Amino acid sequence: MDFITKIIELFSTEKYMSSIWKGLETTLVISVLAALLGLVLGTIVAFVTIANDTKWMKIPKIICKIYITVIRGTPMALQLFIMAYVIFAIRGFPQVITATIAFGINSGAYVAESIRAGILSVDIGQTEAGRALGLPGRITMLRIVIPQAIKNVIPAIGNELIALIKETSIVSMIGMYDLTMAAKIIGSGNNMASYIVPMAVVAMFYLAIVYILTFGIKKIERRLRASDRR
Repeated sequence: MDFITKIIELFSTEKYMSSIWKGLETTLVISVLAALLGLVLGTIVAFVTIANDTKWMKIPKIICKIYITVIRGTPMALQLFIMAYVIFAIRGFPQVITATIAFGINSGAYVAESIRAGILSVDIGQTEAGRALGLPGRITMLRIVIPQAIKNVIPAIGNELIALIKETSIVSMIGMYDLTMAAKIIGSGNNMASYIVPMAVVAMFYLAIVYILTFGIKKIERRLRASDRR
């Protein structure tokens, strides 16, 4: 009961809640912008990697493969540190932009592989059927392959978005004020014996965000499955 009382006390204290809302705003801004950047970047990289092997696509394909290998093979924390203290080590440069680019680039590598796998999972017979009907390769891809691939890709991209939101908790390592940093500050600045209560409250916020996102993804999946039965 004492633990519950302390949680209620924290929720009812304007100073503490204002800190949490401020941290929540930073978390959501970085998550949304990074997700959009990752989706755009990942889509481009995916289409480059599955493109036909021509002399014009050889170098872009190599670059994309190196990008995916390096990003997926190194820790997110290390990538964030490099962005903050090497690439964008400019006095006054907005940290939100730095974090957004770092997380967007990281997310793009995983999204690219998800989209690539989704497109390749569509039976080759679908492409052959489109060609047999006289459709050009590009139209076959846009009207036949991609609509089916989207249904396969949504769960994987949804999982990546959830992971992205949780990974943003490390931005406090470069001094940014997010939900995790808010919990640290509240825990060190009140009369509570430990960080347990503010961390538990912040965990509730992360859980709520993930639940809402999961609910939305499942709703989209149900609609797509319903369209298949029509």
